[in-house]
Amino acid sequence: MIDEKIQKYAELHTSAESELLTELLQKTYGERPDKSMLSGFYQGRLLSMFSKMLQPKRILEIGTYMGYSALCLAEGLVEDGKIFTLDIQPETHAIAKSFWAKSDLNDKIDGRLGDALEIIPTLDETFDLVFIDADKPNYKHYYDLVFPKMRVGGIILADNVLWDGKVLDIEINNDESTVALHEFSKKIQSDERVSNILFAVRDGLLVIRKEKI
Repeated sequence: MIDEKIQKYAELHTSAESELLTELLQKTYGERPDKSMLSGFYQGRLLSMFSKMLQPKRILEIGTYMGYSALCLAEGLVEDGKIFTLDIQPETHAIAKSFWAKSDLNDKIDGRLGDALEIIPTLDETFDLVFIDADKPNYKHYYDLVFPKMRVGGIILADNVLWDGKVLDIEINNDESTVALHEFSKKIQSDERVSNILFAVRDGLLVIRKEKI
């Protein structure tokens, strides 16, 4: 993992987030025992930068949590763009919606509550950008469902693929999530339809570009 001092230096030389994002981050870190699920400032700025570079019309996020990353990704949407963000937890979904309502990006965010494996097939959209940050054993299934809905040149971002370094020793760390993430990264590496790079940022961010159908 990145040295803490280097990480802090990088954050000090990264553009600031909005006051609303800071408020949401502080609420999460101050109140939630599962706060490690939040993308956080540095990764949030990275997601925003990816989105701004791509200028997507349609984004899909699988795993809303507190709505922080959805706000970050929405920053790069074109004028008539929209992000669909899916989650299965009513409590955090309600908090996310309350923060989106305070943002001028609210009209661009379509939050849906339910099982992503059931919702994704119903979305009649072509996506430019997809962010996968949900239950790890289903990463491979999410990928297979969204790939046909991606435009060529579109980007899929998969979070937590380093899983606190556990994927480095799969024989010892053979729990379901660790094995699933390791197998997912192997699946992407062998997929000739894409190019990919694994960023050693936070807990690992796998960047996948669709090169052909």
